[in-house]
Amino acid sequence: MELPLDYATLRILWWALVGILLIAFALTDGFDMGVGALLPFVARKDEERRMVINTIGATWEGNQVWFILGGGAIFAAWPFVYAVSFSGFYLAMFLVLSALILRPVAFKYRSKRQDPRWRAFWDWALFVGGFVPAVVFGVAMGNVLQGAPFRLDGDMRAFYEGPFLGLFTPFTLVCGLLSVAMLVLHGAAWLGVKAERGPILDRARAYGTIAAITSVALFAVGGLFIAFGPLGFRIEGAADPFGPSNPLRTAVAAAPGAWLDNYGRYPWMLIAPALGFLGAAAALAGLWKRSEPLAFAGSSASTVGIISTVGLSMFPFILPSTIDPRSSLTVWNASSSHGTLFIMLLVTAVFLPLILIYTSWVYKVLWGRTSTEALTTNPDLY
Repeated sequence: MELPLDYATLRILWWALVGILLIAFALTDGFDMGVGALLPFVARKDEERRMVINTIGATWEGNQVWFILGGGAIFAAWPFVYAVSFSGFYLAMFLVLSALILRPVAFKYRSKRQDPRWRAFWDWALFVGGFVPAVVFGVAMGNVLQGAPFRLDGDMRAFYEGPFLGLFTPFTLVCGLLSVAMLVLHGAAWLGVKAERGPILDRARAYGTIAAITSVALFAVGGLFIAFGPLGFRIEGAADPFGPSNPLRTAVAAAPGAWLDNYGRYPWMLIAPALGFLGAAAALAGLWKRSEPLAFAGSSASTVGIISTVGLSMFPFILPSTIDPRSSLTVWNASSSHGTLFIMLLVTAVFLPLILIYTSWVYKVLWGRTSTEALTTNPDLY
């Protein structure tokens, strides 16, 4: 049976959908992680820390849906990518999951006892649950850009041949720090929208200002690595968008500077890095002018721009290989079958709008600032 959408179109649609899901995770759970990373610094008294926790307390669980959807989409649409990345980056993924598992325990147990040491311990657990995933996600993105040390044999079995410490290079550390700065800025902007006006907002603005300036600087440094460093891969010859999913049929070579090729072919893609810079600048202006909507809109735009820059720069690559470029995974050679992608698209077309409608309704119902007064009158708060 002939499907209404051809194989190449479905591959591009799913590449875009996975990117959208990952951006949605960064926009929603990103400010949760940013607030967690800021918690020990912007709130000094117990009631202040409780108020900060409750700015994300009502929605943090729902925000993690996007992480699950993103991982599930990669598993179903790009099985080669899932197999190589989740096995090769196993220790890094374990570190992220450990931190994310620690976070709900901290939310639930933090206020069970009055002991200051008990509460301080769980406050730092929330910090770890926000800071560690932010760093690791950034380092992982850096490793995607520089390539991973894996190869595929003739039976399509993946072999990862790099040490765990090999994930940390000057470039990937820049990416990790950029991820932290980006999400701390987003968290500070969220506190501006949700926290009670007072000393907490003043401290959040101060840390947000540092994070905004750091984001711009590190994003620029990363761009210099891309432009002048040994990063980049290029497909040799013509790629077959309709071909079978077999990475070994694609001729790939390392090509420093190749991540800039797409901007010459498709100038409209420059919107992404411009949004990364201009969004952070807008957030900085919002923090200085005490305009909470501008700060949050700016931090959101910067997050979208920075993440989109990675995907657009690499297209059609998803995960290149440094030890065997021929094993590199691309949009055209690493997807599920034509029928699988189409059936999944139909399911997504039904359920994704429902998730968006429900999420929008939840935020509408729970909108408003969290106050210290509510801590004594609302028994549902953490």
